[in-house]
Amino acid sequence: MCGICGKLMFDRNARVSAQILQRMLASIRHRGPDDEGIYQDCQVGLGHRRLSIIDLSSGHQPLSNEDGSVWIVFNGEIYNYQELRDFLITKGHLFNTKTDTEVIVHLYEEFGPQCVDRLRGMFAFAIWDQRQRALLLARDRIGIKPLYYHVSHDFVVFGSEIKAILADPEVEREISPAIIDRFLTFNYVPGEETTLKNIYKLAPGSFLFVKDGRVERQQYWDLQFTKSAANEYLKNAQRKLTDLLEEAVDLHMISDVPVGFLLSGGVDSTAMLSLASKNAPGRISSFTVGFSDPDIPDERPYARLAAERFGSDHHEITISARDFSEFLPKYVWHMEEPVCEPPAIALYYVSRLARSHVKVLISGEGGDEAFAGYSNYRNILWFERFKRAFKPFDGFAAAILGGISCLTHSREVARYRSLVDVPLASYYYSRSANSTSYFNTAESHLWSEDLRPTIDKEYSLEPVRRLFAKVVDCTVLDQMLYVDTKTWLPDDLLLKADKMTMANSVELRVPLLDHKILEFAASLPARHKIRGFKTKYIAKRVLRNAIPAQILRRKKAGFPIPYESWLRNELRGWVREILLDSRTTNRGYFNKAAIDGLLSKNLEFGHGSREIFSLVALELWNREFLEENVPAAVD
Repeated sequence: MCGICGKLMFDRNARVSAQILQRMLASIRHRGPDDEGIYQDCQVGLGHRRLSIIDLSSGHQPLSNEDGSVWIVFNGEIYNYQELRDFLITKGHLFNTKTDTEVIVHLYEEFGPQCVDRLRGMFAFAIWDQRQRALLLARDRIGIKPLYYHVSHDFVVFGSEIKAILADPEVEREISPAIIDRFLTFNYVPGEETTLKNIYKLAPGSFLFVKDGRVERQQYWDLQFTKSAANEYLKNAQRKLTDLLEEAVDLHMISDVPVGFLLSGGVDSTAMLSLASKNAPGRISSFTVGFSDPDIPDERPYARLAAERFGSDHHEITISARDFSEFLPKYVWHMEEPVCEPPAIALYYVSRLARSHVKVLISGEGGDEAFAGYSNYRNILWFERFKRAFKPFDGFAAAILGGISCLTHSREVARYRSLVDVPLASYYYSRSANSTSYFNTAESHLWSEDLRPTIDKEYSLEPVRRLFAKVVDCTVLDQMLYVDTKTWLPDDLLLKADKMTMANSVELRVPLLDHKILEFAASLPARHKIRGFKTKYIAKRVLRNAIPAQILRRKKAGFPIPYESWLRNELRGWVREILLDSRTTNRGYFNKAAIDGLLSKNLEFGHGSREIFSLVALELWNREFLEENVPAAVD
């Protein structure tokens, strides 16, 4: 795992400054503390920071082919690289290392930009083709690894993190006010835009090809709900899924350094440890986190149960409100965009603990998006079924849905039980966009008088609307899974996973997001994923003999973190000071009196904690990225 950066000048007579490349690399040193490298060829410069995982002695980057005509900087892991290496040797390619990085170089020589089709893994890389004078930027199918870029009239600059791009003084920092509303609508920023104007995320499953000043983006992969296994017997599907899971975990265990496991006490992370323990060469380390607040459900007993069952060397850490608040400025610095993801802070601390023992961590991220593990999938699926069954009796349907919401404690169903004639997309936008938020309409009283008229909800929702339009002919469940896989997963969960682990120079791997598993899951009918009130049906059947019954049958808890209690109690003075400070209010985004009222309502009734955390993250982001020079490194 590494950090990459670079710059290409469109003028062939121009030269990329080595000093700028050094500044870019300094800003992402945490991503690769083991080694550093630079390649310069007049109009282009590539930079690389290395975290050594495979072929520790000869993996220096940038790396080239035999004659130095193709150069690469690469971040990620290619899990089928040994198979690809054997194939390339039969084609006459010569290898100087045993790294997966060199495999990509020779694969590019064979297939050009379409080399990405043959890669199985997580990756973000840049290839400079000296003969064509062309630059290729590519990102993995799911968006496990981040890649940002900025295009001007004269150059393109890119990096694993936004900080690397901002290290170039020719890139201006300017906030996009419209994106502020998108963030506050979703609690993260879906889509290719970032909070900074003209700095973009390369979309998952896409590559950018730059030649002669022309920039072309192409999507090379998308999740297709083909239903090729729609009529397959459940037992056959279970056998196929078992084989895929075992294969994916075995591939993700490939490493020349120790590998550990994040345990949340849930089904997916326990399953990863269970599968890995079968063939592990030695004792595995596992890690979990808890909180000092006694009122929060403690996941640690379940993690200990899993560790004991599979014989891992288990480690734990406990964090407090003080740990939480002290890390928040660094949280914003590492996340680089305002994201309302309090569990990310717990992930930072547990990966810091793990760093003392391992350099690679494996987690169960992605199982819920692949196999429909969230309760809202079940609730909205039932909601749609009731709409169809009781369409002639709208009032009766609404009453029934109200009863279901009481039984299932489903805010989604209760919220939309009166919207019997509304299409799925309309209310799922609201579900995705946190419809209970105080920012759910352009007329929100929290906006300032000056900014309120400029809020465009159609623009804020555009990334999700566009994705729904691509799967309008799919089933209700597949529509939800597709949209979450393309937004919530890469732009929130995986962003958090990458940034918080790399903040501690730790590589995180996610076997459940192997694209072959996702493609197989997409081919399954809804009844194999949700059956009755059971979610993730086929996955739990496959795993029922592999993990403890207490974990398999427990109610999904997510990853509870007591930030709501901390905001109302230990941190309330600190939060009020940040949000009502003149430095904050003078930005002109919000109505100070309304924010004051929100804080009071939160203190009295517990309402609005998520909005408050989002507002704090936004303000800290402004201070880190707009007011200050982004530092080269965080202590």
